[in-house]
Amino acid sequence: MSDESPSHYDEHGRARMVDIGGKSVTVRVASAEGRISLAPETAMAITTGRVPKGNPFEAARLAGIAAAKKTSDLIPLCHPLRLNSVEIDIALAEDAAAINVWVKVSADERTGVEMEALTACSVALLTIYDMLKALDHSMVIGPIRLVSKSGGKADYTAPPAP
Repeated sequence: MSDESPSHYDEHGRARMVDIGGKSVTVRVASAEGRISLAPETAMAITTGRVPKGNPFEAARLAGIAAAKKTSDLIPLCHPLRLNSVEIDIALAEDAAAINVWVKVSADERTGVEMEALTACSVALLTIYDMLKALDHSMVIGPIRLVSKSGGKADYTAPPAP
């Protein structure tokens, strides 16, 4: 297979899991971030503890951690990884118009943990939506992005968000 061929397909165009057996185990770290916009009344319900379903931040943190651990079950060609840690920070934005989610995932592995970080961030945001939808159906999720990755062939750091 040439270097120009897509790595997740064989020479016949069939999907395949990439062979990572020859790669070195290194500490792989990836960070992702995302946000969900919300109405001022929804932000007020969070800050005053009046969310009918309970604390959306803690439900989202648990869901994000679980999602990172299950990424290979959700994304067909991802390798199952033994994660060292999944850290999730969640905070109401200063202007109270959004909730921000930050995720950091690490593993001693042969392949990166970008998808685990992005999946954790996405599921945490979806969980926040679920926890708050009784108060606000107009919430908007996004953007979600990879902020950084290290430990593989090339490190990456995203430019500052606009």
